[in-house]
Amino acid sequence: MKELLRTTDPTQIAFATALLEAEGIAAFQMDVHMSILEGSIGILPRRLMVRDSDHFMATAILKDNGIET
Repeated sequence: MKELLRTTDPTQIAFATALLEAEGIAAFQMDVHMSILEGSIGILPRRLMVRDSDHFMATAILKDNGIET
């Protein structure tokens, strides 16, 4: 798996996940439960991961929709 996106904005992760799933690309969110360690203040970024073989296409989809990877 390769990291596609790293952000502290949960709405950007949700939007990116929806875009990828609409194109048939499976995305996995990592570090979602890190808010327990940080006290829910949103300073630790979440990561969106995709399979190595889907990385190129996923990057293109996000860039076409204004999400920088």
